[in-house]
Amino acid sequence: MLGNFFLRKRMNFLAYFGLLIIIAFVAGVITEYDPVKGFTSIPKAIVWGFTNFYPNVESFEKLPDILQKIRETLLVSVAATVTGGAFAFLFAIFGAHTTRFNVFLGVISRGIAIVFRNIDFSAWAMILLFSFGQNVMTGYFALFFGSFGFLTRAFMETIDEVSGGPVEALKATGAGYFSIVFKSVVPSTMPQMISWVLFAIETNIRQATLVGILTGTGIGFAFDLYYKSLNYHAASLVVVVIVIVILLIEWLSNYVRRVIL
Repeated sequence: MLGNFFLRKRMNFLAYFGLLIIIAFVAGVITEYDPVKGFTSIPKAIVWGFTNFYPNVESFEKLPDILQKIRETLLVSVAATVTGGAFAFLFAIFGAHTTRFNVFLGVISRGIAIVFRNIDFSAWAMILLFSFGQNVMTGYFALFFGSFGFLTRAFMETIDEVSGGPVEALKATGAGYFSIVFKSVVPSTMPQMISWVLFAIETNIRQATLVGILTGTGIGFAFDLYYKSLNYHAASLVVVVIVIVILLIEWLSNYVRRVIL
């Protein structure tokens, strides 16, 4: 019996692996991708990067403008994440199994969260371009909607995992709905929710670069402008600044997580 189980597991693995190989082959044929040419071009790309894509003395003249753009990106990312988290908390309260007071409202809340979570930031940016054009508001709302969907789902799972026991205990004592939420759910889940918000800020700063290319704002627009004007040295300086900022934000968020968790 045990031998048949492991044999069946191996056969399933080989079947799925073979299916993936077939899918990859068909995709390569359709897209006319040449894997040999792709691998052989890697050394050329590395050589080009070291000879062209690096900051030089002249590129540092653009540093004040780059720092202004990265500041704009940081502020928009933080604002969109925090406001998205506030709305996500309300929808999570209504949609979590532990705290929902109406099944229909809970299903609606979860449905809205699923829709917003499964639409990518770049898709939101392109959709909103028709309404707001290329400006900061387009990038803000794109990050806001993406953050709202992600954080709503994360907050729902946090509430259901962390608050189950205390909520049941308060219900048994006859506590009211708002007492349960503010005396049990909020205190017990707030550290995890803050951790999720910090993670979303890190993600949004990365996503804001791509969103900025589409919306013509922030650090993404600066990179796109320098790259398209063939100013590769300034474009590489933009990449260096983005990497440094992301590492600093990640270090800061990890420190805060260690303190609150």
